[in-house]
Amino acid sequence: MAATTLEDKAIWENEEEALGEDVLRMSTDEIVSRTRLLDNEIRIMKSEVMRISHELQAQKEKIKENAEKIKVNKTLPYLVSNVIELLDMNPEDEEEEGANVDLDSQRKGKSAVIKTSTRQTYFLPVIGLVEPSEMVPGDLVGVNKDSYLILEKLPAEFDSRVKAMEVDERPTEQYSDIGGLDKQIQEVR
Repeated sequence: MAATTLEDKAIWENEEEALGEDVLRMSTDEIVSRTRLLDNEIRIMKSEVMRISHELQAQKEKIKENAEKIKVNKTLPYLVSNVIELLDMNPEDEEEEGANVDLDSQRKGKSAVIKTSTRQTYFLPVIGLVEPSEMVPGDLVGVNKDSYLILEKLPAEFDSRVKAMEVDERPTEQYSDIGGLDKQIQEVR
């Protein structure tokens, strides 16, 4: 779409007759004051256009920065985790006067519980970059090692490598049950 300017005849065609009649009825002082008002409105609109264009530029820069941050977070080594449960968050309406408000408890939408390959379980009120509708419990996901936000859904072939290293149950054996190092222990003493 081409930008129209005040000099374009297309914007004045329909209004020209009505505008002409109004101007003919006005005195010179009224025309001058109306011209000043219109000039002032034009100045205000131009400054508004400049403000909006600067704001647009700032938002574009912020988007570019955030895209870079996402790219860096995706390239850094991340933890492999399993989705344990997906939860629907519905904030409770009960609020006490003067009470502290937990922002995580006030969020609406989906949240997740994950178990990392380091055997830690985390509740994520904000899931991350993967849509909750694309995940089901048991899915393998890559999470940021610091924030634990889900960065991507991993294919099933990662599963065999992770499952081999993951301990599901606590071993029942004690170190005292395992022998064979008596000689080495005596040498150390």
